[in-house]
Amino acid sequence: MTRVLVPSGALGLNCDIVALERGLAEKPDIIAIDGGSTDSGPAYLGRGMSKYARASTKIEWKGLMEARAKAGVPLVIGTAGTCGTDQTVDWLLSITKEIAEETGAKLKVATLRCSQDPERLVEALDQGRIRPLDPAPEISPDILRDCTNIVALAGAEQIQAALDTGADVVIAGRTTDTAIIAALPLRNGANSGAAWHGAKIGECGALCATNPQSGVLMVEFDESGFTVVPMAESSRSTPHTVSAHMLYENSNPFILFEPGGHLDVTEAKYQAKDDRSVRVTGSKWVPSDTYTVKLEGARQAGYQYVIPTLIRDARYVENISTWCDDITTRCREKVMQRLNLAAEDFSIELRVIGRDATLGALENRAETAAEVGVMGIVTAQSDELASEITKTLNPYLLHHPLTQEEEQPTFAFPFSPAELRRGECHEFCLNHVLVLDYPMEAFRLEVVEVGHG
Repeated sequence: MTRVLVPSGALGLNCDIVALERGLAEKPDIIAIDGGSTDSGPAYLGRGMSKYARASTKIEWKGLMEARAKAGVPLVIGTAGTCGTDQTVDWLLSITKEIAEETGAKLKVATLRCSQDPERLVEALDQGRIRPLDPAPEISPDILRDCTNIVALAGAEQIQAALDTGADVVIAGRTTDTAIIAALPLRNGANSGAAWHGAKIGECGALCATNPQSGVLMVEFDESGFTVVPMAESSRSTPHTVSAHMLYENSNPFILFEPGGHLDVTEAKYQAKDDRSVRVTGSKWVPSDTYTVKLEGARQAGYQYVIPTLIRDARYVENISTWCDDITTRCREKVMQRLNLAAEDFSIELRVIGRDATLGALENRAETAAEVGVMGIVTAQSDELASEITKTLNPYLLHHPLTQEEEQPTFAFPFSPAELRRGECHEFCLNHVLVLDYPMEAFRLEVVEVGHG
């Protein structure tokens, strides 16, 4: 039996201290928590930075380090700093050192680094070892070199290598969400299908239970299956809540791809063990012929400004698409003429907040709001140029009429100055896998002593 305690869906989302204490009383073999993901877009990967506040992260990480000391088991975090670059591994390592010094703890810390050298990937591309997923953008040596950060997603084997160092704390760069949970059960001889399936169910803590915000979850693995047990008294797992989590961030509810193979839960059986826990059996792990890891890369896509305006006039709200299309056309023509730019040198986008800003053309609700916000987004290849174009757009968003004959309207800018500088913006440019000869080929493992005791 291997017990994995998951404190929450990610470091930075808070942790129920009472539920955590209850989990510690159950004597887990490891504490595992995710550090983040690409949920908030490419900027964090592109810039190599965390989206969570350092002060908040330090408070939560200190609590987990204390829990680790109490339980006497390893503490593992994957995708440190929400993007898993070497910069964010160092960021969390610096926090760990601070906490160790402040608390008088002495720890062995293993860091798993997942950032990739673009030149080595160019060689791999030439050798046919980078393969596209579906859908995948076209890539080239120049695109790889343009990336400000590229990471490879580590799997269970890389986490096992870190645990084999005897580290008290493992700070891993970009990992699959499941790897940090599956690694130890697999090492201890748990059923492979159960190890990966239970890891998928437990990746977001109590999100697979009736009180998702309660956070803390225990997953128990053995030779034939796994059991899911939420730790908060107000939370319980059911066959429905557990089985449904296979659909979370996964297009296929039966298949999940991981480094070295895929999980098949077609024959899985979900059974309520009692009124709070669920037992799962029948999951299968299917090894692949080659060992691959997914690559994530982001590159600079220009510089960006945002300029919002608010519109309450019922006629303009009703005809907002016509108004936006006219502004976009007129402003683009003016920019190309006055700044001597080609159409592909910049972009102007108007998104209607309150109508279809989230789904765009996919929106299927035909409702008319009392007011809408129009968010102008300008992107160009330099900050100065993006600023200039945004200021060209400014008068349109403040005074542009629907027709030539009517009075000039005035709308509302919520800020002064109206434009907001976003600076460098980034875009994802990889959806590919890298073929490895052995699991640690693309990763680097370091062990350091921190603190004093």
